[in-house]
Amino acid sequence: MQKLRILPTLIVGLVGAIIGSFSMMLFASTHFTGVAGPGNTPPNVSAAPLSAGSDQDRIVSAVKRVAPSVVALNVTVNGQQVIPVDPFSQFFGGGQQMPGRVERFKARASGSGFVYSRTGDSALIVTNAHVVRPPSGGTVSGIQVVFQNGQHVAGHVYGENVGADLALVKVEGVHDLPPPIEIADSSHLQAGQWAIAIGEPFELKESVSLGVVSGFNRDETIGSEEGGGSIDFKGLLQTSAPINPGNSGGPLIDVDGRLIGVNQSTANPQAGAQGIGFAIPANTVKDQIAMLEKNPGVHQGTNAGFIGAALQTVTPQVGVQLNYQGKGVAIAQVVQGGPADVAGLQPGDVIQKINGQDVTTNDEVVKAIRGTKPGATINLQVWSGGVKKLVSVKVQERPADVGDVTPQQQQQGEQPDPTNP
Repeated sequence: MQKLRILPTLIVGLVGAIIGSFSMMLFASTHFTGVAGPGNTPPNVSAAPLSAGSDQDRIVSAVKRVAPSVVALNVTVNGQQVIPVDPFSQFFGGGQQMPGRVERFKARASGSGFVYSRTGDSALIVTNAHVVRPPSGGTVSGIQVVFQNGQHVAGHVYGENVGADLALVKVEGVHDLPPPIEIADSSHLQAGQWAIAIGEPFELKESVSLGVVSGFNRDETIGSEEGGGSIDFKGLLQTSAPINPGNSGGPLIDVDGRLIGVNQSTANPQAGAQGIGFAIPANTVKDQIAMLEKNPGVHQGTNAGFIGAALQTVTPQVGVQLNYQGKGVAIAQVVQGGPADVAGLQPGDVIQKINGQDVTTNDEVVKAIRGTKPGATINLQVWSGGVKKLVSVKVQERPADVGDVTPQQQQQGEQPDPTNP
């Protein structure tokens, strides 16, 4: 009886195993289709395929779209310079004025620009102000605008803002004018997105350099070719796209061919900087160019606050000299007739607060003053000869190319801040 019971059990188990195996094969064939390669071989592992509109395709397309609207600017400068009669006198003259002869010179400079607007056969070209401004001792005698199709057209400066480093050059009698470049909203830019610089560096026509947007709101101080001062540029766009001489004034665009900035300068390579370029953001360009269209001519404004004072952080040594105990920022000198002078501030006064906020360093005071809209009033709590007082100062617009304010007499080892707010 026991043997007869085992046999049916074995038969049922065998049938179950067969049915289970068949079910697994059926499940695999319907749920894992495509996992194995042809002939049931293991699948190949590969990277995801590139889309039809790759970044490279978009970059090439953007350059083709914008390039016809990019121009070269050849600037002719006439001037004069003093040449020493004895070429060695500058080394052995002992600092005395040596005789020399005045010689005239003629030089050429070049830069880039792009079509901003057009009406009939005339157009306005955007470029940097420093591209069309003469060096010290010279005057611009001619501007030639060269279009991609080979046309050479005379241009003249329609308007410029030295402090913003932007200028408009007007041309007339141009055939087949290319379209203006579309301007993007630079407030939507993100770090890491593509940035394409187009221009004519070192007179290499129609050059393109590629990088990314590296940073925002950068401040850069650029020395003036006129001598005696420098211009502080605020809120610049940082990019890794190389910006070389001749690139200045050309467009910095995105992969859609829209303007995101105007190429301006590169960080000083002698200071060890590499791959750091600066551009004027598109939104700043829109605002400044709109102003120049309505008010042509030369503007010096920087839209930064200015009171006309050289500053010095109060250190223990400075405190001893002033007979002052505490923190603050001392006024080393004031510009005669400037806002600080008009408000009654004097060298030796110590600024303790600005609009109720404590200040202890030069940078804090400079930032507060330059961040104040020209025409507005700031309130300073000042220590003056042992007396605390409240002084209201009406802020002016800081002139572009303002010279540094330096006290005539300084204690050894103590230097005022070279920045003049």
